[in-house]
Parts: sequence; C-alpha cells; structure tokens
Amino acid sequence: MTHTNKLAIHGGEKAKQTPFGTGKRFGLEEARELLEALEQNTLFYHFGNKVKRFIADFNEMYGVPYSVATSSGTAAIHVALGAAGVTVGDEVITSPITDQGTMIGILYQNAIPVFADLDPYTYNLNPASIEARITPRTKAILVVHLAGNACDMDPIMEIARKYNIKVIEDCAQAYLTEYKGRLAGTMGDYGCFSTNDFKHISTGDGGIVTVNSGDEEDYRRTHAFADKNYKRIGESLDRNPSSLAPNYRMSELQGAVGIGQLKRLEWLCGRRAELGSALTEGLKDLPQLTTMQVLPDSRCTYWFYMFRLVEDKLNCTREEFGAALEAEGIKNRLGYIPSVVYMQPMFQNKQAYLNSQFPFDLTGTDYKQGDCPVSEEILRTAIQVPLNEFYTDQDLQEMIEAIRKVTLYYAK
Repeated sequence: MTHTNKLAIHGGEKAKQTPFGTGKRFGLEEARELLEALEQNTLFYHFGNKVKRFIADFNEMYGVPYSVATSSGTAAIHVALGAAGVTVGDEVITSPITDQGTMIGILYQNAIPVFADLDPYTYNLNPASIEARITPRTKAILVVHLAGNACDMDPIMEIARKYNIKVIEDCAQAYLTEYKGRLAGTMGDYGCFSTNDFKHISTGDGGIVTVNSGDEEDYRRTHAFADKNYKRIGESLDRNPSSLAPNYRMSELQGAVGIGQLKRLEWLCGRRAELGSALTEGLKDLPQLTTMQVLPDSRCTYWFYMFRLVEDKLNCTREEFGAALEAEGIKNRLGYIPSVVYMQPMFQNKQAYLNSQFPFDLTGTDYKQGDCPVSEEILRTAIQVPLNEFYTDQDLQEMIEAIRKVTLYYAK
C-alpha cells in the first residue's frame, strides 16, 4: 500500500479547508420580467407574452424552428412521446441509468420501456445495444444525455432511420451540450429540456420540447398535446380534442423567470465545461480511476462529474473511498441512482398502476439482474461529485488534490 499524506478521516489535515464558491442564481433581470408578467393582468400563457418570448429566445439560441413550453421536464418527455405517436403496447428503448422522469411518459402512454446497455466511459447508450433491442413493437428511442455528456448520436440516428423509429433526446441535464458541433436536443425528432430547480437554469419547475422536423403540423400536434389536445395557437381556439392528452401548460411566471435565466446560460455552461474538463485533466494519470469520457469534437456541460473506481487497483471499498473523500471536504455520492431502473420495485413488480400489471402484461416483458451488465457495473463502481459554475479555480484545484490524495493513499 502506498501511503501519502495522512487522510483527514484518520486525523490528517483536510485537503479542502475553505468553503466552495457560491453565487446568486436569480437577480434583477428575473425580477423585472416577473413584474412585467404581473402587470399583464394575466398569467395564462396564451394571453400573455412571457412564455412566447421565452420560447422565441430559446429557439433563437438553439437554431430550431419550433419548440413548446411545458410544466416540467417530465412533462416535456411525455409530450414528445405523445406527439411521436407512442401508444398502447409500443416499446420505447431507453437508458437504465436515468431519473424516473424519463419513464413516466412512456408508461402513461401505456407503452413498455426497454433498456439498452451503456458505454462504460461516457455512461450513455451504446448504439449496438440499442439495435439489439429493436423488435416490431419498437416505436421510439429515448436517449439520455447524462450529466451534460452527449450520446453518440450519428449511429443512433442511422439505426432510427434504418428501422423507421422516432428519436427523442432527454436533455434535462444537457444544456448547450455539443456533439460534433451540433447541440444536444436538435438532432433527434424532439429534444426535451427541464427547468426545474435542479438543472442548469431554473424556473422552479418547467420544461421545453424542441420540434426539430420543421413541420408545422408536427409543431401543432406537439403544442396541442401539452394543452389537453386543445388547438390554441395565435388567435384560434379549437376545444374539440380527438384523443386524450394531459394539461402540461407553463405559466407566465415560469416563462418570465426563464427569459432572465437564458441570458445566463452561455456563461454558466461555459464555466461548467471548463471545470469538468480541468477535473478530467487533473485525474487522468491515475490508473486507479476512470474519468468521464467526452466524445471527440463534443462538449460536456457537466451537470455533475462522475468517475469510476478500478477496484483491483485499490485497497478499499467504494464506501470507504467516499467516506474518506467526504472527510477531505468534498461532498460525494455513490453512483447516481440506487439501482438500474429496471431493478426498481415498479419494474420488478410490473406495477405502473396500482393493482394492475398493465401495460407490462401486453408483452410479458421481464426485467432481471444482468440485463444491462455494463450499466450495473457503472452504478456499482461510480462516485459522483458536484460541480457548480460558481466554483473558483482554487476550489477545483483542491477537489483534484483531495481526490488524488484519497486515491494514492488506497492505491495498491
């Protein structure tokens, strides 16, 4: 065992002695927009101007022809699935390492989630695994750009075209993420974003769906699905829906805050990209760790940073490593979610709806340990550390120092 500096958990000096940098997420810009929203004398998106302005600003930033505001990122994914025509008994291929928000829309459309395995270094969908999961029931691929890191979209889009399948991008953690010069959320048929309080920008809750086909009818269908299938664009209003859709409207207050938040986005994502890249650079020579891999000609905007332990090169458990890192002043989390999604009770019990096995019983789908072995291994060996645009260069250097200190102490 290689002993370097005495670990803080053993009574040594902490690597991180000073508080992390912080800053205000909201300011006068958002306050002015909120006051204007209140002075409109309406907070309903159709009669006010704030949601419309928010979406127009977003479309300009992203270079997309159309997008639709929603009440949450979860809602955005549901809206995209509904607009894509996903319905009873269809299958949607997605990632087993993601938030529940990715699943909800699939199951509310009475479709069945199918899980493809991940790349061990980017933590994103493996295109070969996606293709291996395709059946005649497959209607869509729901890719998740985890932690602001882009999926390998070229082969995924090739597969989708080959089998005539829709692609929906979950960009909840991937603002201004780039893949070969293109923005995540602009390559699939639909891109879904979240503006809840735990994302790059916040409107409290909220979401956006980009409609990338450029087809006006596609846009109208998407817009209607977020509003009970009422057709409410411009001056027109048609309240005769032909099929069921939820109410996922964004309010004018959310839109107002969003206008101000978008003005911060380029700086914020640039700083996160800078910090994450520097963290990789500071750790890449440690054979005891594997760092987050970003694809060539791409940019990660690091909603968080996750690295993996190479167990046979360390004399500690992951729990011991995490506890030692915490003692050095670096908060961390083991993995990302407690288990791969398909091992959660809802999937093991096949119970999306209380006291029912519908829609799982339509296909007899089974979910078992080992279905996605790489994904399971990622969660078993990963440690997540937070990143924040307000972190200073000193914060970053002390993070690197702390991770290196713990790694070298336990190195074989």
